[in-house]
Amino acid sequence: MTEPSSPDFLLLSDSERLHALTCLGDHYAAGRLDDSEFHARSGEVASARTLGQLRGSFSDLPGGTPLTSVDGVIVQSAIAGGTTAGSGMEVASTSAVAPMGGGASGGTGAVARGTDADLEDLRKRGKLVESLDGMVIGLTLITFLVLQIIVDWQYAWMVWPSLVLTLGIPRLLLRYNDSDEKTYEQLKKDDEKARAERLRAANNRIRELGDGRENRG
Repeated sequence: MTEPSSPDFLLLSDSERLHALTCLGDHYAAGRLDDSEFHARSGEVASARTLGQLRGSFSDLPGGTPLTSVDGVIVQSAIAGGTTAGSGMEVASTSAVAPMGGGASGGTGAVARGTDADLEDLRKRGKLVESLDGMVIGLTLITFLVLQIIVDWQYAWMVWPSLVLTLGIPRLLLRYNDSDEKTYEQLKKDDEKARAERLRAANNRIRELGDGRENRG
């Protein structure tokens, strides 16, 4: 049984409760929670009185409870990352996924799952190509500066035409063509739009809950 002196019994301030709500909203925007889960958990967080009462709402989320106790003082942790940031979980674009439906043989559902897998594979390859592009361009710039300034080689500019070939190698190895790149760019736009919509919904919910005082008797 938890002792009264346990950090779980520390009372939350309004700013600490708001911080927890903001972190929960960030998880929602990242796609970890659906609408009903976020609505239910945000209500629980807004009405929480103690640090321990927050734990259930964050127990299955990366990073856990965004508030910790240090020497009897509640300390706020960093707001949970979105896509990014770190978890790698993203809001899937619904516009590009085949609809789930009740066909006689259940074939539509299988097609949708196959489409989801293809899109996820394209996302991974697109991200990898983007990362490699950045590395290649950065290394080419460094090489150019070294040859131009330090070595004083008058033909240092020759590294730039070779960039076209160098950038093409990852695309060839990953079988990433122009059509894939266009689809990936559209997926990124759709993901960003979906995330923005979730962020707006999360902010609206937090404003609706206020600091949770009306939910605490």
